[in-house]
Amino acid sequence: MDKIRVAIIGIGNCASALVQGIAFYSTKIPNQMNGIMHADIGGYGPGDIEVVAAFDIDKRKVGKDLSEAIFQPPNCTKLFHEDIPPTGVKVRMGRRLDSFAGHTLAYDERLRVVVSNRKDAGWKDVTRILRDTGAEILLNYLPVGSEKASRFYAECALDAGLGFINNIPVFIASDPKWAKRFESKGVPVIGDDIKSQLGATIVHRVLTNLFKNRGVQLERTYQLNIGGNTDFLNMLDRSRLASKKVSKTEALQSQMSVPLNSDNIHIGPSDWVPWQKDNKVAFLRMEGKLFGDVPMHLDIRLSVEDSPNSAGVVIDAIRCCKLAMDRKTGGVLYSPSAYFMKHPPRQFTDDEAFRLTEDFIKGKRTD
Repeated sequence: MDKIRVAIIGIGNCASALVQGIAFYSTKIPNQMNGIMHADIGGYGPGDIEVVAAFDIDKRKVGKDLSEAIFQPPNCTKLFHEDIPPTGVKVRMGRRLDSFAGHTLAYDERLRVVVSNRKDAGWKDVTRILRDTGAEILLNYLPVGSEKASRFYAECALDAGLGFINNIPVFIASDPKWAKRFESKGVPVIGDDIKSQLGATIVHRVLTNLFKNRGVQLERTYQLNIGGNTDFLNMLDRSRLASKKVSKTEALQSQMSVPLNSDNIHIGPSDWVPWQKDNKVAFLRMEGKLFGDVPMHLDIRLSVEDSPNSAGVVIDAIRCCKLAMDRKTGGVLYSPSAYFMKHPPRQFTDDEAFRLTEDFIKGKRTD
């Protein structure tokens, strides 16, 4: 089959894990694909994805081949497949807007974005590159809080006729106005805010459903996350967290019969610990009442490498997006969005979202 031609915005840790993963799984046969949810989606394997365009604003990445750029600082994710041959894809200068937080300039250059002095790409520049490279799908890997920049690139995707996968908590697919525009253009969109393969949100959601199904009244809960990558540094600016907190909180509240009072639920990034690098540690606490109103509590500590933990989910999202394009289906892909994203337009339990996504892959009507 033909390759799935994707363009990436933001060559950070998540992009590094994705590119490494595409190369890693390209040599694997289906029964060797540990860590992949679907070895095959519509005839496409993980190795059928090809990155044809890339954008960033860091001077250590712009102008370099993608195979080199993904290993440049401040990237710090685990290197599980370093043997990436030159791709011929040069990282282009992107559009700055709000895609980096000003407070990070006070930190060491090894830990933060170092903005290139090259001229920002304009809307026509990005759109032309997307068309000239034959990209079919645009992936948004900008930092949390990049509201203006995300909308700029979503406009570029629409203008160039690309599918759009919004991996960050800026509301595109879940905004009815944007959803209608993608539907009118006839191109698919999946979003918003990627779930990890086995991260704090998915674990918290599954446990919340377990409480509900076993008749345990959940009364209070928190989820605290700490990490040492650039995204956690970026999120020290609390003004950039509004959408992130909404996304993560709604992902959990949607699983409850009666949502918790805001005083009894706290979910969100807590702090940046540089030496943790791309390792994220999540602390979950759930307090409830059992039979006879007898109290109970559950505490969990989860430690994961943050970026590879989402890359496998993105690999599935890319292939579902391509499948929709092959079927000439435009607009929001509701089932994959519910399964892959924290803040989809329609929330389901994870079991329901899994079943609906399986039906979507098989070509059954789900929406």
